[in-house]
Amino acid sequence: MAREPYSVEDMLARTSDYFARLDGRTPEAAGARRRHYGRMGRSVAKRGVNIGMALIALTIATIGFGLLVGPIGWTGLFVVVVLTILILAVFSILPMEPKRVAYSEQVPTRTVVQQLESLLVRRRSALPGAASRRVDAISAQLPLLESRLGEVNALDPLAQDARRLMGKHLPDLIDRYERIPSAYRHERDGDGLTVDERLVASLDAAKNALDDIGSKLAQGDRQAFETQGRFIESRYKDGGPTGD
Repeated sequence: MAREPYSVEDMLARTSDYFARLDGRTPEAAGARRRHYGRMGRSVAKRGVNIGMALIALTIATIGFGLLVGPIGWTGLFVVVVLTILILAVFSILPMEPKRVAYSEQVPTRTVVQQLESLLVRRRSALPGAASRRVDAISAQLPLLESRLGEVNALDPLAQDARRLMGKHLPDLIDRYERIPSAYRHERDGDGLTVDERLVASLDAAKNALDDIGSKLAQGDRQAFETQGRFIESRYKDGGPTGD
C-alpha cells in the first residue's frame, strides 16, 4: 500500500527536528563538547608523553648497549627500528578515550559523570530534536553534580540515586532507544506515546530528578551561607562594633 504524502505540518516538524538535532551550538551543548574534547586532548597529550618516554628509554638502552657491550651494528640498528615501529603501533591502536566502564557501586563518581557526559556528546546528533535539548540541559547539570557528589559520602542514599541514574539508567535508556529501528519509532505504546515522545518524557523526568538532587545537595551550603549572612548583618549593620 502506498504511503500517504506528508502534510505541510509534518514536513515542517521533520525539518525543525532535523536542524535541532544537528544544531549543537547551544551554550549547554558547547560546554559539554568542550569538556569532552578537553578530556580527549589530555588523553592524547598523555599518550604523547608515554611515547616519548618509551623512545627515550629505547635510546638510553641502545646507547648503554653500545658503551658496555660494543657497537650495535646493522643488526642492532634494525632491531632498534623494529622496536620503534612497535612502540608507535602499540600506542596508535590504543583507544583515544578510555573504554566505557560498566556501572557498579565501586565506580568512582567522577568516572560515572564523565562517562555519561561523553555518551551524551557522542549520541546527541542521533536523537530527536526535542530529546537533544533535554540532553543539553542534563549535560549542563553534570559539572556541579560531579563536584557536589565528590563531597558526599558514597553510601548517602541521595548520592546513590544520583550515581545510579547517571551511571546506569540514562545510558541504558539511550542504548535501548538506539536499538529500535527508526521505522518503528512512530508507533504508539499503551500510553499513546511514540518512542520519541517516550524518550523525551523520560529525559524530562531524569532532568527533574537531577535538579532535585542538586538542590538538596546545595541545601547545606545555602543554609550555611544564610547563617553567615545573618551573623554579619546582626554584628556590623548600622555601624555595629566597628562604628563610632
